[in-house]
Amino acid sequence: MALAKFAVMTLTEAAAERVREIVGNADNAVGIRLGIKNGGCAGMSYTLDLAREAQPGDERVEAHGATVFVEAKAVLFLLGTEMDFEQTPLRTGFVFRNPNQVGSCGCGESVSLKPAEHVEA
Repeated sequence: MALAKFAVMTLTEAAAERVREIVGNADNAVGIRLGIKNGGCAGMSYTLDLAREAQPGDERVEAHGATVFVEAKAVLFLLGTEMDFEQTPLRTGFVFRNPNQVGSCGCGESVSLKPAEHVEA
């Protein structure tokens, strides 16, 4: 019996639709790459780039016909995250519901993240 692979994160239908649009409008893209970088007033921020190929260590997340590659160094900070896409009168963009987020700045551009804790099965 094969075990199902654990997904690092999930995508809502709206996020997957936007990822498919972005990839469909780009030359040679196979998905988007999600990562984190140090910076901003809260300490870290999410990064999104076009992915032309998988990089060593990337975790591949596929949902609703969309592909997101999660950078290896970001995996522990993104475990359990739901990626959504929202359009409001004041803001349009990806939203991350991350259980590892412990704070954010007032402008919403940076976050404070902690690595996911080990859970015994």
